[in-house]
Amino acid sequence: MGHNSFGHEFSFTTFGESHGKAIGVVIDGVQSGFPIDWDAVQAMMNRRRPGGNSLGTKRNESDAVTVLSGIYQGKTTGAPIALLIPNNDQHSSDYDELAHLYRPGHADYTLMQKWGIRDSRGGGRSSGRETAARVAAGAIATQILASYGVTLKAGTVQIGSIRAGKRNWEEADNELTCPDKEATVKMLDLIEQARMDLDSVGGVVECHATGLPTGLGEPTFDKLQALLAHAMFSIGAVRGFEIGEGFHAAEMRGSEDNDQMEPSGFLSNHAGGILGGISNGQELVFRVAFKPTSSISRHQKTVDEQGNPVDLVVKGRHDPCIVPRAVVVVEAMTAAVLLDAWYMDKAHRT
Repeated sequence: MGHNSFGHEFSFTTFGESHGKAIGVVIDGVQSGFPIDWDAVQAMMNRRRPGGNSLGTKRNESDAVTVLSGIYQGKTTGAPIALLIPNNDQHSSDYDELAHLYRPGHADYTLMQKWGIRDSRGGGRSSGRETAARVAAGAIATQILASYGVTLKAGTVQIGSIRAGKRNWEEADNELTCPDKEATVKMLDLIEQARMDLDSVGGVVECHATGLPTGLGEPTFDKLQALLAHAMFSIGAVRGFEIGEGFHAAEMRGSEDNDQMEPSGFLSNHAGGILGGISNGQELVFRVAFKPTSSISRHQKTVDEQGNPVDLVVKGRHDPCIVPRAVVVVEAMTAAVLLDAWYMDKAHRT
């Protein structure tokens, strides 16, 4: 596990390249007899798909999911579920000039050093397009968790230096899924300014999960926050992860950070819903930081495969900010972690 697969009891393997014929995912460990709402799966896919957001790339993919196996009469059979997502709008010629160059901020150099060969068309497996397969798997995990009473929501809480000051999730029906209407306007302006400057900008996604039972996660190496951090850092553009108070906890006293208890329950949630690596029944709250998009249309210095200096301008269709489309990827990977932890806990207790 680990090369192209994720999870233990609930696991999935993604395959395909950004500019190949298709990408896809094989999901294993799903219980039998569960009815899948494919409209809901497609709705999650649409939130991430290229061309589905005016803030992002002009590549336009439907990301329509085709079921190859594991479903009969609308329900899961317990067998592996194989899903295919065709690539229909590749402009591979945009990458002809990059075939022997290393793009700054990308995996071009490290992939070449590791394997001695790389797919230069859009980054191949290292492209953000691979995350569409994760969303398909996470969409199924999300539905199963919902049947257990678990609800997930994520949204943009920072773009560049602009931070959301509120968490009014009823206001999050916007292109950023931002829970602060006033901050959203400023964030959108900043993204547009980055686009006009032929540059890019990063941001932060915050994720919440409610309805979790106590007991998910292990007290040592497979702490629930460690599993979540692993999942989030497996997303290509992630640069940081924090849970609960996160880095702010370093500025606090123990008397401030401790979540005290009374007979009715916890008095605060500075820990973000996890104690000792195990869910404590409170709301799970964590944040994920994303770097600016690496592909920008500004002059940058790099080298070719022979080590010769090159003045590079990356052409093609790219997001000035990947955060709006990354929100649903965070949700999907969270669902995968939580369902896997749920299944592992059930297996250990029976």
